[in-house]
Amino acid sequence: MADIVVLGAGLGGSIQAYELKETISKSDKLTVISNKPYFQFTPSNPWAGVGWRKKDDITIDLAPVMKRRGIEFICDGAAKLDPVAQVVTLDSGREVRYDYLIIATGPDLAFDEIEGFGPDKYTNSVCHIEHAEVSGDNWDAFCANPGPIVIGAVQGASCFGPAYEYAMTIDTDLRRRKIRDKVPMTFVTSEPYVGHLGLGGVGDTKGMLESIMRDRDIQWITNAKVNKFEEGTVHVTEVNEDGTDKKQHALPFKYSMMLPAFRGIPALRGIEGLVNPRGFVLTDAYQRNPKYPNIFGIGVCIAIAPPVATPVPTGVPKTGFMIESMVTATAHNLPLIMQGKEPTHQPTWNALCLADFGDRGAAFLAMPQNPPRNVNWTSQGKWVHWAKLAFEWYFMRKIRTGVSEPFYEKTIMKMMKIHKIKG
Repeated sequence: MADIVVLGAGLGGSIQAYELKETISKSDKLTVISNKPYFQFTPSNPWAGVGWRKKDDITIDLAPVMKRRGIEFICDGAAKLDPVAQVVTLDSGREVRYDYLIIATGPDLAFDEIEGFGPDKYTNSVCHIEHAEVSGDNWDAFCANPGPIVIGAVQGASCFGPAYEYAMTIDTDLRRRKIRDKVPMTFVTSEPYVGHLGLGGVGDTKGMLESIMRDRDIQWITNAKVNKFEEGTVHVTEVNEDGTDKKQHALPFKYSMMLPAFRGIPALRGIEGLVNPRGFVLTDAYQRNPKYPNIFGIGVCIAIAPPVATPVPTGVPKTGFMIESMVTATAHNLPLIMQGKEPTHQPTWNALCLADFGDRGAAFLAMPQNPPRNVNWTSQGKWVHWAKLAFEWYFMRKIRTGVSEPFYEKTIMKMMKIHKIKG
């Protein structure tokens, strides 16, 4: 009998527990630890940021779901990890021992790295549902007295899709309210060009997203480094391709949401051999940590180096399709390791994004994520909006029912068949 602990219960941690339950022995004990009592479907947060979703719409209480699957669920935050003693100390002081640990914590949001940044200061956020609901309330107040808007992603950010989604969703909502003409909008991003997405672009995402933003009268500043936020103003340095300063901007706003840089959670940071200097978990080709081979890492919390340096630092996104492949690889590798065998399953780091823009949307598929690629495909239209709605419904159903079969992979295969994508 082995004690297996999954630390984190987001998109990666929840489905990791489901898939592990199918591959480990019935005598093995599986425990999930999360600092929140619920699963949240994070891709829907941009909708919550304009009031189109509420917390109850996109969250599921995990304790009863996990209990039905025979999984112990502990709602408590991780305060400290001791990989030598194989103990996770929780915020409550409780110690949880493990034989094998899968880290799926997601990121810590580095708002504090920029003065005046974050939902406790001068900007809004859609990173967590709690943030997004507050942003939705603030949005209604803004619409009663509109003015300039600044949306985007700061230096070091790695998750750019939600910034584009939120900008376009806001635009859609403003047009529905018939006040779009009262709201100048600027998109500020650390990307070297619109549509880079931390991936070096996918197909013609540059041309496609620039065209969409021109059509929606959204100005943009790329290669942007945010210096500080003040009440009603964001100070930005636009840099040249060689990283030297090009232009200073002081952009006024009455409403702003910018995505922060990510880092590993405090309980992991500083553990030599487990994490990199930013606190992201180091993993090999099988999702296993090289120094502590009984520890795996999956999802946003793992370290992936950008394939190409950019003038302003950008990170690499970890999309749901990629995370699911990490989950499946780990679910098959861990039982092999427990039997004294070597791991054999490697994740397929492919990227899929269905970016909803409120009334239509854009989709891209990169297989593999980093170029050169076997599939490099983009599309746009109303179908993406409806696909994102279906995606939300099906994935919430998956978490609620505890279905362990890969969801993203089946969806991608169907989408590729419908759109006649070869790869």
